[in-house]
Amino acid sequence: MKETNKWINALAYIVFFIPLLVDGENEEYKFHTNQGLSLLILTVLVSIVGSFVPVIGWFLILPIGGLFCFVLFIMGVINAINEKMKELPIIGKYRLIK
Repeated sequence: MKETNKWINALAYIVFFIPLLVDGENEEYKFHTNQGLSLLILTVLVSIVGSFVPVIGWFLILPIGGLFCFVLFIMGVINAINEKMKELPIIGKYRLIK
């Protein structure tokens, strides 16, 4: 795989749709785009739930959920750079992009 492809896959975890704009038919791009979109949805859900649940949300849900999302982000970027199509824990099994 070319060096640029690694970084395009890694971009899927920051701006999930970029790899699809580059080549929407590439299976590896689709895989990492799907993982990035799943991670984005999880991060938004953690933020919403943590914001609406007083005290417990602010001191427990947001910090722990945020740390969990950050760890998943790092795992995804490392997998993309190492050219591995390895699903992220918990959220990786969901296919949002076919």
